[in-house]
Amino acid sequence: MRKILVFVVFAALFVHQPLSAQKTITGFSEKTSAAQKQREQKFDALLSAERIGQTIKDLSSAPHHVGSPGGKVVADKILTKFKSYGWDAKIETYQVLFPSPKTRVLEMLSPTVYKALLKEPALKEDATSGQEDQQLPTYNAWSADGDVTGDLVFVNYGLPGDYEILASLGIDVKGKIVIAKYGRSWRGIKPKVAQEHGALGCIIYSDPKDDGYYQGEVYPKGAFKNEYGVQRGSIMDMVIYPGDPLTPGIGATENAKRLDRLEAPNLLKIPVLPISYHDAQPLLEALEGPVAPADWRGALPFTYHIGPGKTKVHLKVDFDWKLRPAYDVIATIKGSQYPDEWVIRGNHHDGWVNGANDPLSGMASELEEAKAIGELVKTGWKPKRTLVYCAWDAEEPGLIGSTEWLEDHIKELQQKAVVYINTDASARGFLSVEGSHALETLVTEISKEVEDPQTKVTVFERAKAENTVSASSAKAKKEAMDKKMFEVGAMGSGSDYSSFIQHAGIPSLNIGFGGEDAGGEYHSIYDSYDDYTRFKDPGFVYGIALSKTAGRAALRMADAEALPFDFRSLYKTVDGYVKDLMNQADQMRESTAVENEVIRSNSYALANDPKKNIKAPLPKEEVPYLDFSPLQNALKEFKKTTDDFAQLQDKFKKDSLDHAAMNKVLYMAEQRLLSESGLPRRDWYKHTLYAPGFYTGYGVKTIPGVREAIEQRNWKEAQEQIHIVADAILNLSAYLEHSFGAPPPMPQD
Repeated sequence: MRKILVFVVFAALFVHQPLSAQKTITGFSEKTSAAQKQREQKFDALLSAERIGQTIKDLSSAPHHVGSPGGKVVADKILTKFKSYGWDAKIETYQVLFPSPKTRVLEMLSPTVYKALLKEPALKEDATSGQEDQQLPTYNAWSADGDVTGDLVFVNYGLPGDYEILASLGIDVKGKIVIAKYGRSWRGIKPKVAQEHGALGCIIYSDPKDDGYYQGEVYPKGAFKNEYGVQRGSIMDMVIYPGDPLTPGIGATENAKRLDRLEAPNLLKIPVLPISYHDAQPLLEALEGPVAPADWRGALPFTYHIGPGKTKVHLKVDFDWKLRPAYDVIATIKGSQYPDEWVIRGNHHDGWVNGANDPLSGMASELEEAKAIGELVKTGWKPKRTLVYCAWDAEEPGLIGSTEWLEDHIKELQQKAVVYINTDASARGFLSVEGSHALETLVTEISKEVEDPQTKVTVFERAKAENTVSASSAKAKKEAMDKKMFEVGAMGSGSDYSSFIQHAGIPSLNIGFGGEDAGGEYHSIYDSYDDYTRFKDPGFVYGIALSKTAGRAALRMADAEALPFDFRSLYKTVDGYVKDLMNQADQMRESTAVENEVIRSNSYALANDPKKNIKAPLPKEEVPYLDFSPLQNALKEFKKTTDDFAQLQDKFKKDSLDHAAMNKVLYMAEQRLLSESGLPRRDWYKHTLYAPGFYTGYGVKTIPGVREAIEQRNWKEAQEQIHIVADAILNLSAYLEHSFGAPPPMPQD
């Protein structure tokens, strides 16, 4: 039905026009636009869906996690491919901590005895699922060593709000073991919150209501998680900092100074283990205590209870805690005019097991771009700026390979990196892009030129139709239909762009396709070539769409006469963020007043009823009126600056002036949005506009210093952060204004 609705919206929205109807490309003259479009047509013709499929099959033929023999084989194969395409390529190696399990035990001791299987079986329909001797077992990397026994408590998704409900029911998890469902947040948040509430350990499972037979046929008959499937994954507290836990802020070179592991602030202190819903069923079925609230209940065939009660479990895990080599493959084609301006493109190559979808679907598309670019170079063309194509290792355990490379080269990168363009797992569906909002025009123009392989309209029109169908109100639907720009999302975390934008202030984009590729193979042994070709991207046509989209971004940034940054888009986005913050504070003030009135009324009733021995909750602190005027005034100044700067850019274009100095102003501007002190309690994150949320993980928090202080009701900190963000915006305004005359100041080391 949803596909039919999207098709109907296509009919309403889309009047067929030839692709590439726009005469000029932003950043290019009319003459150079024509040449660029011809080059992109040649680039497209050099791409092969069959070759993308062959690459995925080859690189996913064996498990290839960081530090494994298969990981080195994959890195060497990628190196060989880059060299054969004509790139200057090398491997940069970092020594990083990566624990693999020695012991995994989960057993129910009462009211009955059950020992968890902790194993995914091989399937005859999946050719690589039986490589047990090479596979990482099912586990969560960065769990603490532990041997604990305790009562079991079901905590829903294990988020802060779930613990508030537990408290209202008089249930405390201190000294107990919790079991939480995967979903609604990044997995590492669940043990983090459990630890904060005093739990001894944490078990995580995928409920079939979210990821299993409730959603559709299970693998291998269908795409969804079967009863034995398990999601491996990192639980590093990446919202503190990503990368090697022992070398925060510096590259994990062989002789780097390292922290003691037990002192690393982004590692948790309790044991954690993921399990299948086959192993979760007997544990949950044995629970007593209150019946779980309606929205806590899953799809297993029994009544969900919360506990605690007679259900006691034993959890034991320990790990080898070894340093292992991470192999980053770095390939370059030197720029003909601006060799010290780098357009960087990246995708990781390590997987939890075979990783056909995550990460090799994106890696194969990147390699296909590299091959096509190599063929273009053979015709005599060379990019104006240096292209740097990267294949990162150790992304899965915590964005380690990319973070260590950036930290190792940060001073050079902050001088030379024009943009970082990231991809990761990608499949059939709709284009999505997150990143630096000053690049929204670039993304929009590309999205209006790349054809969606399924519908034969542009990927812009298809995404627009999906957004219209998904909109929650008539007003929102009309706004979606009227949009002329591709809306770039804000960057949280979860892939290799994080260190570039959030630590170093390098403009970044994250590009992918998806939305029609649902299934339960994620981080399991079933993320295989067989699964991918059946359920993710049959024919690999969206792999081609990804190459065309990300490849155009790289080629246009490499050859643009005037880099296509438009800070007016950034102003509009940040203005929206600030208005949202002000609304959030107002809504909190109103809701707190209502809640407190209810509490006072109930407290009076309880005080006059001696039969009820219930302690009433205390009223919450009233929400003060925060002073947002520093941000409002900074934005007023920033709007004037961005309008003036756009006119200056137009003058450079009209008068055919040398863009070299202006271009450096443009690509280094994002660094002005960094805060030297970083975010409160996690100073590695320095961008004042974007960061992963402290309790969302992958999910972004915009203007995070202010937003999270409001959410945590820390009013003093919220006011301080308002001034810090306002100063960053004014700093960017002053930087752009300075470029009107004298050369801009260089960033501080």
